[in-house]
Amino acid sequence: MDSLPLVTIVCLCYNQKEFVKAALQSAITQTYPNIEIIVVDDASTDGSRTEIESFLKDHPEIIFITLEQNVGNCTAFNLAFAQSKGKYFIDLAADDLLLPVRVEMGVADLEMADQSYGVHFSDAFIIDQEGKILNTHYVRNQDGELDEDIPQGDIYLDLIKRYFINPPAMMMKREVLEALGGYDETLSYEDFDFWIRSSRKYKYMFNKTPLVKKRVLKKSLSSNQFTFRNKHQRSTLEVCRKILSLNQTKAENQALITRCWYEIRQCLKTLNLQLIPGYLTLIREATRQKGN
Repeated sequence: MDSLPLVTIVCLCYNQKEFVKAALQSAITQTYPNIEIIVVDDASTDGSRTEIESFLKDHPEIIFITLEQNVGNCTAFNLAFAQSKGKYFIDLAADDLLLPVRVEMGVADLEMADQSYGVHFSDAFIIDQEGKILNTHYVRNQDGELDEDIPQGDIYLDLIKRYFINPPAMMMKREVLEALGGYDETLSYEDFDFWIRSSRKYKYMFNKTPLVKKRVLKKSLSSNQFTFRNKHQRSTLEVCRKILSLNQTKAENQALITRCWYEIRQCLKTLNLQLIPGYLTLIREATRQKGN
């Protein structure tokens, strides 16, 4: 087993008492044997910590980090990363689930790929609060085959244009996280920023098999991203500023312009009007660079 690469699964929990045991169970029942599990309770107030402690009585090998003050996903993950040893990482929200072969298939794919690949992602089952499968993340036909082309390889331009990766479906190399300095702790959410910064340097590998279950909850972070005056839109603006500094081609600047107009429409819907001047400034800068 020691010859197999170590995979770290970081399970982040904040007020997910109802689901955290199932998430941890999905981590310990992987078919891949060489796994390190770190669970972080980000100062939950709903009894999640008690649920985790109960689960850990039978699984003392799991590392448990308890936080007395809520620090958010980015900082909580970085704290776990600092204590980890894995070559590969999965960031598992405590209301999502890994299918048993998720780690095994991800490691097999990445170990066969060349060193330019740093991130692995897959399709995902979308489930409701009770765990019922609603659909898959990507469109499939009546025979269950993918009915859309999923970008892989150098996908930096594609990621500027649209969100298409389901966050819990990712597995990352340690070197990618080290190169980025972990998640950006100034942001309120991590996905978009990680995709942009990592894809500038590393290729992404796609596996069409659904390897995770993404739970859709009304109170979840992703469900609230476009609600009234949502704080995450400010983080999105900061990521768009990073995109401008990372762009190298006219096509990338045009994609950023299109993205900014999309985000402006979201700001209008949610009354985050104070962010619109920032996007307009980015549009002017990207337009000027596009013309060079």
